[in-house]
Amino acid sequence: MLIIIGWVVVTICVFGSFVLGGGHILALLQPFEFMCIAGAAAGAFVVSNPPKTLRSVLKAVPACFKSKDYSKEKYLQLIALLYELLQKARQEGLLALESDVNDPEASPIYTKYPSVKDDVHLLEFINDYLRMMLSGNLNVLEIQELMDAELDTHHAEAAIPATAIQRIADAMPAFGIVAAVMGVVHTMGSVGAPPKVLGEMVAAALVGTFLGILLGYGFIGPLASLIEANSQEEAKKFECVKSVLLASMSGYSPTVAVEFGRKVVFSVDRPSFDELEDAVRATKEKPAAADGAPDAVPTPA
Repeated sequence: MLIIIGWVVVTICVFGSFVLGGGHILALLQPFEFMCIAGAAAGAFVVSNPPKTLRSVLKAVPACFKSKDYSKEKYLQLIALLYELLQKARQEGLLALESDVNDPEASPIYTKYPSVKDDVHLLEFINDYLRMMLSGNLNVLEIQELMDAELDTHHAEAAIPATAIQRIADAMPAFGIVAAVMGVVHTMGSVGAPPKVLGEMVAAALVGTFLGILLGYGFIGPLASLIEANSQEEAKKFECVKSVLLASMSGYSPTVAVEFGRKVVFSVDRPSFDELEDAVRATKEKPAAADGAPDAVPTPA
């Protein structure tokens, strides 16, 4: 929603100031100039990016018009899930997590947190490293290096759409100049025309430069920046999981380990200490068995 508001503000301020200054809005309606700029930009974009980049851009752009993916409530669900898993491992042993990891759809723990269970990539990330912890063949430093390598790959992939769009945004003024030069060439070829006609032709040529700069810096460039910001927020949930699991492997209790995860979340989405404590306390009050059997009394964290 905010991106549409921003584009509307840009449009109103730019074109409104032109009209209020005495300009004629119809002079800016140059469909052939726009066709030249937009067509050249689209063609160059297709040529300069492989198919997988084009697919990632087509996926990233619509996401900009949706609501924020991860909020404080979802981080609370994520951290509460990790707490339950680690608490179960602490009470019953790591092997007790094998059924949850191998079949999260049937896991009584995962089903409590649909926002995590339905996130395929996040769920895969959690379960992959829980499996490594179950195997016992890797120490905390080795798993940390592996996590860092995977997150670096994730960050690089997430940056691809923003980089591709930013490159085309930087090229838009140049395409505007191309359209303007073509307009000037057309004007010079009609040098014998009346001054009024020549003036209109020059104005149409200059509109090409105007459109190129406006589209590049007012519309496409900000869109690339938004996609980059979204990718950074997307990465935080993986970093949160990483911090919690590494803290647990380092010997910290589940209560302390989830605090490591809370601290890496951006401040605007970070649950407070009391909110996290309430979420952790709520997990202890939820029944652990689905068959109506009495719950085991959890040991203090």
